[in-house]
Amino acid sequence: MIKLIVGLGNPGQQYERTRHNAGFLFVDHLVGAQGARWSANTQFQGEVAGLDISGHKLVLLKPMTFMNRSGSSVGKVLRYYKFKPDELLVVHDELDLPEGSVKMKRDGGHAGHNGLRDIIAHIDTRDFFRLRLGIGRPSNGGNVADYVLSRPSSQVFTIWDGLFGRLEGEMNALISGDLAAINNSLAQ
Repeated sequence: MIKLIVGLGNPGQQYERTRHNAGFLFVDHLVGAQGARWSANTQFQGEVAGLDISGHKLVLLKPMTFMNRSGSSVGKVLRYYKFKPDELLVVHDELDLPEGSVKMKRDGGHAGHNGLRDIIAHIDTRDFFRLRLGIGRPSNGGNVADYVLSRPSSQVFTIWDGLFGRLEGEMNALISGDLAAINNSLAQ
């Protein structure tokens, strides 16, 4: 069972609503939809919220360490609550999925994603769940760094809002780690 959901992103106004902050946007959606609130926690180097989904207590985290240093924050929360890595779900942007698509997986490498790379280094395992939010790739071989740090069109935000709503409706499957249910019900 998932006990900790981490949304990856970068803090600061200049990064709000960028593709790289898709993980932040998703956990913000959940917190808002459930009427919860974020609170800054310096010990965890992040913002933390608590949710109760069908009687299951969840901790949500937005590391405020910047994407490439997310592992320190995640590791501190895992150790504090004594959560196991397989009770962790990391929500992040994914270049290798079309914009607006989603795929859940367990285990695997970082595929060049520096946030995942740092989490793996800090918790010393790859055995955790990932919710990969598709952002697509830049067209015509454009610069990946510029692309992920750019703001998508309003149409993309409309797609993401719909996707986040559908994911919210699948929270029981999400927190139970039911990969088939999530991947089948949200396949495009």
